[in-house]
Amino acid sequence: MEKELVIKTSPSEVEIALLEDMKLVEVHSQKTNSSSSVGDIFLASAKKLMPGLNAGFMDIGHRKDAFLHYTDLGPQIKSLIKYTNAVINGSYQHKLLDGFTLEPDNPKTGKIDQVFKKNDMVLVQVLKEPISTKGPRLSCELTLPGRYVVLTPFSNIVAVSKKIGTNDERKRLKVLVDSIKPKNFGVIVRTAAEGKKVADLHNDIKELEAKWNTIFEQLKQAKSPQKILSEIDKTSSLLRDILNDNFNKIIIDNKEMYLSIREYLQGIAPDKVKILTQYKGNRHIFDHYDINRQIKASFGKTSTMSSGAYVIIEHTEAMHVIDVNSGPKMVKKDQEEAAISVNLEAAEEIARQLRLRDLGGLIIIDFIDMRTSENKTSLYNKMREFMANDRAQHTVLPLSKFGLMQITRQRTRPEVNIDTSEVCPTCLGSGKVNPSILIVDDMERDLSYIYQSRPKSKVKLCCNQYVYAFLKSGFPSLHMKWMWKYKKWITLKAEPNYHLYEYKFYDESDDEIRLS
Repeated sequence: MEKELVIKTSPSEVEIALLEDMKLVEVHSQKTNSSSSVGDIFLASAKKLMPGLNAGFMDIGHRKDAFLHYTDLGPQIKSLIKYTNAVINGSYQHKLLDGFTLEPDNPKTGKIDQVFKKNDMVLVQVLKEPISTKGPRLSCELTLPGRYVVLTPFSNIVAVSKKIGTNDERKRLKVLVDSIKPKNFGVIVRTAAEGKKVADLHNDIKELEAKWNTIFEQLKQAKSPQKILSEIDKTSSLLRDILNDNFNKIIIDNKEMYLSIREYLQGIAPDKVKILTQYKGNRHIFDHYDINRQIKASFGKTSTMSSGAYVIIEHTEAMHVIDVNSGPKMVKKDQEEAAISVNLEAAEEIARQLRLRDLGGLIIIDFIDMRTSENKTSLYNKMREFMANDRAQHTVLPLSKFGLMQITRQRTRPEVNIDTSEVCPTCLGSGKVNPSILIVDDMERDLSYIYQSRPKSKVKLCCNQYVYAFLKSGFPSLHMKWMWKYKKWITLKAEPNYHLYEYKFYDESDDEIRLS
């Protein structure tokens, strides 16, 4: 699979697009004057304890108090509170945890007011950004992520990613890490560590130890609420988390950002510097890589696939609901065969949409009804396969007896919602229409349907004069490309009275070919 990261910069914003086989699967944006707080570590104080919710609201300096549930305290919360207070009052002077005595694990079934009293201070890490009316969500299970490993203080457990291929490799990595990890630190070995040497893992752990030293130095003089450690910027954290041997290109349109990322890559993956390039073309970088068109096509209530089938995505307060439809232009075939064909295509598109829009929480999908249990099982297995590249934690359940599939997906930031409608040039802004950039896609989809349903037809396309000029411009023009694609000549006719998005197909008898 070809993976490309395209980064567009402007004075106020950085936009990041991740492409897999030239198809847009993730889009991120970050204001240059602000940053995501996910992963940041704060010294917080307990503002309000809620025994009924078994949770507390913590002051981290955000305008809304952050939420900390008992289940997010972790078994080492007593050690963390002890360490926080010992460093602040000066009774613990070691940078690492060599001389620290761990406290017994906290019970899983306890009460928040048995752990904290009002105004108690503790180190916390932001799990989720503020969403809607909710403040940030916190965890006391601190993690320091590197490229190959994740360091977890106050633990001695070594865990290895289940995505690493073989048992032998997992055992090798566990033995290596166990021999080099610092005392009283646990380690989670990431998928990217597969096949790496002990020197690579050791360097990664040393960099994370330096981060813990920074936490120690900041905490010595800290007063709550205060940020103790910042996560790296979104571009760099995205590179750290997803960069692997399958990555082919990283393209950036800004020289300063290019030099900054180049320096970062030289530190974490010197062998990947060669895939970094600076874009110097005249066209907008997102236009050159067809990203703007894909954004226009992918966001909105309806997403249409190449076959003419489409999915409708609705958002409610409690969940996201997705409906799968075959569309009026599907070539007729056996009902069961048509259903599984549309459902498999829709499953791949839905998996892409979940990543692209970063939909979280509960997702309910209403697929087209199928009769056979083999097809239902096949759809479930394919959905899991399509979701395998999703970095967010998720669970996919088999189809229910009502033909519904349930998916839960981790939510860490607000849903990506891009308004793709454009001001209508016909009514000068009194209404909105589908994006004009997609009119050629609609024409091609209609042509494919016509030639599948009536392969011997001679087709004439009538359209607005500006669209006509666009179809005939350049060499080879789109008109010529269609001729090569369908092996048939398509007559074009300009109609000055048609509005910009209006077009019609006629047959050799000059009768309109109606498509729905």
